[in-house]
Amino acid sequence: QVQLVESGGGLVQPGGSLRLSCAASGFTFSSYVWDWYRQVPGKQREWVAKITSEGNTNYEDSVKGRFTISRDNAKKTVSLQMNSLTLEDTAVYYCQAINPTTFIAYWGQGTQVTVSS
Repeated sequence: QVQLVESGGGLVQPGGSLRLSCAASGFTFSSYVWDWYRQVPGKQREWVAKITSEGNTNYEDSVKGRFTISRDNAKKTVSLQMNSLTLEDTAVYYCQAINPTTFIAYWGQGTQVTVSS
């Protein structure tokens, strides 16, 4: 049974930091590409960051230099370290695992990040 369980969301003040994690089970973690997305009510889900099976990373422009995506294949966990958070980072954050060959994708349940003073 495939499971992606997210954790780490919460309320933080502007300028603060949070670390999101996504723990996976039920599939071959190491061969998948991982992405983080975020969504604000009434808007489309927005891509945030990517990490390939080789560990190569890409970021949406607004989070470059502030967010860091990482993966631990042994622990089957992908993380998103978010620093210097702003009000505009408030959203529900989702992890996604995608098979680069079949393009089968799995999603986490989402975790709320609220940046507020």
